[in-house]
Amino acid sequence: MTAPAGLDALLERARDGERRAVGRLISIVEAGGDQSDALAALAHRQSGHAQIIGITGAPGAGKSTLVGALAVRLAAPGRRVAVVASDPSSPVTGGAILGDRSRREDTVATGHQNIFIRSMATRGQRGGLARGVPGALRVLDACGFDIVIVETAGVGQVEIDIVAEADTTVVVLNPGWGDAIQANKAGVMEVADIFVVNKADRPGADDTVRDIDYMLDLGHKGIDSWRPPIVRTIATDATGIDDLTTALAAHRHELEHTGELARRRARRLDNELRARVRASFETALETAVATEHETLHRMHAHTITPAAAACVVANRVLGRPDRPS
Repeated sequence: MTAPAGLDALLERARDGERRAVGRLISIVEAGGDQSDALAALAHRQSGHAQIIGITGAPGAGKSTLVGALAVRLAAPGRRVAVVASDPSSPVTGGAILGDRSRREDTVATGHQNIFIRSMATRGQRGGLARGVPGALRVLDACGFDIVIVETAGVGQVEIDIVAEADTTVVVLNPGWGDAIQANKAGVMEVADIFVVNKADRPGADDTVRDIDYMLDLGHKGIDSWRPPIVRTIATDATGIDDLTTALAAHRHELEHTGELARRRARRLDNELRARVRASFETALETAVATEHETLHRMHAHTITPAAAACVVANRVLGRPDRPS
């Protein structure tokens, strides 16, 4: 697909650091449709360079404060840093409803012009990420951002969809967060490349670190040579943020050294391919069900079974000839 000249120019302005252009590009991604597809084709050829860091954790873990402090620290050497935060949606407007958006954007307003913040409403999407996040990551990468931080919505337990989108996944926990067995059930041990025990000045921090360490001893399945470090932070005053950036740099080096970075990014593209094909089939399925009036009537009249009706609909979606009923 050939991108319209306007998109090419908009992307170039975004690469030059124009914030409004970056925001407009993300809005195009969220809107979907032909223009979004054209932008994806344009961005795809220019992406594959940014470091993608995922931040996830249960509600109240302090992810937003941590992300703000981390973004400022990562941007300090002159790097361009973007933050994409998936926020829960209002059931009325569909928009993001958390106050985290304004708090994060205050960070940008205090002179950090090389940090871009964008909140995206989940609009009912499960797994903690807004539907437009993969496309937004590709566009931000193509815009020349060195690092993109993705924060999950945090409306349930630790959301694990982030692992499919990030190079490095950071799981944020608090002192007293459950016991080790519950942590393992939530999938934390399988997801995390780095653990952060935030609010580490509170009672129970040592117990939480010990529980995580114990579960890691039982066997973390990840890069064979990588044992997820446990970093203590107090995000409100940036305590431990330097330790977190050190752990992130070490994991990036490990990914590159072992070839895991390329494998993760290949899996990311494979997952997006499957998701897009699945969405296409779902659309075709809904159309077929809505227009197979005779088949539905026969099923409702109990003259054919739901299994037989499903076969008719599936054959239509897949373009196969109907089998005799």
